[in-house]
Amino acid sequence: MSAGTPFDWAAVDVAVPRPSDRLPGVSMAGFRQRVPAPVDIAMVAHPSVTLLVDLSEGEGLVYDAHGRSGRGSVVVGLHPGELRAGGRVGACLQIRLEPAAAAAVFGSSAELSGAVVSLEEVWGRDAGRAEGRLRAAASWDERFAIAVDILGRWLGAYPPVAPEVAHAWRRTLTGRGRVRVERLAEEVGWSRKRLSARFRSQLGITPKHAARLVRFDHAAHLLAAGHAAAGVATESGYVDQSHLHREVKAFTGLTPTAVAVAPWLAIDDVAWPASSPVRKAPALIAGAERTSSS
Repeated sequence: MSAGTPFDWAAVDVAVPRPSDRLPGVSMAGFRQRVPAPVDIAMVAHPSVTLLVDLSEGEGLVYDAHGRSGRGSVVVGLHPGELRAGGRVGACLQIRLEPAAAAAVFGSSAELSGAVVSLEEVWGRDAGRAEGRLRAAASWDERFAIAVDILGRWLGAYPPVAPEVAHAWRRTLTGRGRVRVERLAEEVGWSRKRLSARFRSQLGITPKHAARLVRFDHAAHLLAAGHAAAGVATESGYVDQSHLHREVKAFTGLTPTAVAVAPWLAIDDVAWPASSPVRKAPALIAGAERTSSS
């Protein structure tokens, strides 16, 4: 998949669920290009497991990760590395699952931590059934309700993560990745070694890597909001600007300058207002909570 096709969010309608169509630890957004056209977007790592459900007709979603290309609906782990998504995508449902929710839906997410795999590899025949129901829906409201029903059934399929692990993740997230692992272990009454082992087995990454990911996510949003790299490095807790550059490169394969203009982040304040604290989200249209970038 070749890079370089400019992406225009003004040509895309974005829909988000009503409050009644939401599950704990799960967020969703629907995207529809008014006129399907070839696109190519560098995806940016996010502290969630991401499902991209392809609702297009014809060619649809194409993705390229770790030098391997795939097609159709895909599950993106917590550390996908360099990843591009594109193709002639008409409509797509994106679902973000916090690590604890992902563990409840997929079981232990250790295998997904650095993986990009087709939805069919994860859900088998249920993937095709889910896609069929979602494609047949007449509106985004109906699609969101269907997605809640499907995920609600899967959420009960596996035991929840340990309360101590859930607490460590929440503290990592609210602390923007700057709470030391030793402190997290003290808070839950475990040794650092035990916390790291349980965290890794249940969420797929170590507490230290989780902190790096959350810190990177905060920095990426600051860069996308137009803040200078030097200031972002200081605000996000990096040693210096070169440290920020290395971390951005490690998570995305991009430079901070490229991340600052990444289309993947440009729509976050519309589709994912809760995840964009550095920018004030615009008001959504009442009723269907449907909006488009302009």
